[in-house]
Amino acid sequence: MNFRHHNRSALIQPDKTIRSLMKKLIFSTLLLLAVTAVQSQTKPKSPAKKPMTPVTAAPAPVTDPVLISIAGEDISRSEFERVFRKNNYKDSATDEKSVREYLELYINYKLKVKEAEAEKMDTSATFITELSGYRKQLAQPYLTDKDVSESLLKEAYDRLKKDVHAAHILIQLKQDALPKDTLLAYNRIMKMRDLIMKGFDFNKMARDSSEDPSAKENGGDLGYFTGMQMVYPFETAAFGLKDGQVSMPVRTRFGYHLIKKLDERTAQGELHVAHIMIKVAKDANDSAMTSAKARINEAYAKLSAGMAWDSVVANYSDDKASSKRGGELSWFGTGRMVPEFEKAAFALAKDGDYTQPVKTGYGWHIIKRLEKRGVAAFDEKKGELKQAISRDSRNDMSKLSMVNKIKAQNKFTEILKNKTAFINTLDTNVTNGEWDLNKAEKLNAPLFTLKDSLGKVTTYTQQDFAKYVSTHQSKRPGTNPIIIGNQLYDSWVSESLLAFEEVRLDDKYADFRNLMKEYRDGILLFDLTDKKVWSKAVKDTVGLKDYQQKNKNNYMWAERVDATIYTFANATLAADFRKQMKKGKKSATDIINGQNAGTPSNVTMRSGKFLKGENTFVDKTTWTKGLGNDINEDGKVVIVSVNEVMPAQPKHLDEAKGLITADYQNYLEKSWIAELRAKYPVKVNENVLSTIWKK
Repeated sequence: MNFRHHNRSALIQPDKTIRSLMKKLIFSTLLLLAVTAVQSQTKPKSPAKKPMTPVTAAPAPVTDPVLISIAGEDISRSEFERVFRKNNYKDSATDEKSVREYLELYINYKLKVKEAEAEKMDTSATFITELSGYRKQLAQPYLTDKDVSESLLKEAYDRLKKDVHAAHILIQLKQDALPKDTLLAYNRIMKMRDLIMKGFDFNKMARDSSEDPSAKENGGDLGYFTGMQMVYPFETAAFGLKDGQVSMPVRTRFGYHLIKKLDERTAQGELHVAHIMIKVAKDANDSAMTSAKARINEAYAKLSAGMAWDSVVANYSDDKASSKRGGELSWFGTGRMVPEFEKAAFALAKDGDYTQPVKTGYGWHIIKRLEKRGVAAFDEKKGELKQAISRDSRNDMSKLSMVNKIKAQNKFTEILKNKTAFINTLDTNVTNGEWDLNKAEKLNAPLFTLKDSLGKVTTYTQQDFAKYVSTHQSKRPGTNPIIIGNQLYDSWVSESLLAFEEVRLDDKYADFRNLMKEYRDGILLFDLTDKKVWSKAVKDTVGLKDYQQKNKNNYMWAERVDATIYTFANATLAADFRKQMKKGKKSATDIINGQNAGTPSNVTMRSGKFLKGENTFVDKTTWTKGLGNDINEDGKVVIVSVNEVMPAQPKHLDEAKGLITADYQNYLEKSWIAELRAKYPVKVNENVLSTIWKK
């Protein structure tokens, strides 16, 4: 097992970017801005709206009075102000005009949601599934211990500032090993440690006894590595040692390790380099080795003689992927390249310097430094680290801490005898992933209980756990059923507690409750507006044509000319064309074909309909039917033939479909809003409204 960059996948964390495509949420935190965008082009005029009924009576002496009533739903001043400031005016001064404008949009938005509810769109399976998916995403930050997450983030950043040089000895052990096997492995590695502490050479012990295959070559030496490159328990142990110190056995998912810290240095940062590479296999014969070395020396000689780097790369490099970019490689830091390459690259003193030929296990290289940078500031690195930690085993720590908090806050009580009784019923069927739920049909004793702050007790039973086992089992050949049962039980308890907490987030956190409402209303708004406006405008071809006909004067062509533009290679050809056209014996096309018979590029032609300002040559020609004057252009002659002068006229639907469709959507939106305002009563408390801009 080679733990250098290319082959140490066992300890090093995978550098993968989890990418996913989601439906864009026009209805998320900027939900009402989307409504503004839809309506801003054509705001309904006042005659199209049912007038709001002003309430002039003095508001009731309450802290948070009702501002609006829409179809029987009361909306408080604070609720309106929250979305008003969140979406538009968080840091700006508030005036009456801005408040009233936003109030109109807010009312339209609420009316649409009311209509969606009236059509029972919020009860559809599709809606429920979609909202549930968003809820799970939004809940995640609330289901981890923020203090632990922040601590892990700072810890990871601090470790990025250092490079640790360490060696290790590995005794492999499965994560689900039996206790007796775990004890055997532990005792075995402890004996090795005892010998090392008595003076036995660590590297020799690694070569002789480590179950990391690469140890036979490197004596367990892992070279330098920095934070986020090793699995978390290994990394933590290594960074916690003093130079020369040997750790106690460290358990990771690969087994037990002894770690010896050899050295520590300030992080050397990251490099951006280019290289010239001559490939040669490790087991290549002498002839191939000699040939490769001769080629890299020849490339180096060319550079020394002044040949441009890119030219040498193009002529010599066997790395075809990078040679297209002048040999350029991606940024890398400690532990990301094989040691020989990394050492030579970081030894370069300044940008533009290049190495002498460097031998690695992949062949020969000449490395050119392009740029160097240190560890980015915490604020710059924070987002990247959050993503890395979310994919790393250390992320489980913040979840575990949260689970423990939930246990403490809700008086978690476990009935261990019932847990043991259930797990003892599991057999090899669960090892094969074939355990039958019916085997637990008589098991319904409580396994644990939770008691919330109001005194309500929730009981989780053997039957609940049985259902979890049946849906989460998998084939695990050779694993003891008791171990599988205990692992599944721990997972089930954690997931159950987090689910318990999730359903209470709305009551515990106003921000979460408000955000969920925005998502809920946003999905309804999006789907109903699509149905009533966006898709309807596209699919309703009859309505679109009718709208275009009724508004055809809004989509007019200005005066245009139907013309053909001829470009002649010289004046002789232009004169010959005019002469033959005047005789009238041949068509223009026949004349042009004749002139191009010997040299196809003698004459080019382009026909079309042109507005003023669309073509320089057409603009220089008098818009009178027939041939225009010669126009000299860079030694060539251009003649514009005016075929027809076209007066101003309405555009056909297919000539302005995009614009007409957009306007039709606005028309549908305006008409729909008018219908909603007529359908649902709206009342605004003017006295309360005025307090918003008078604050």
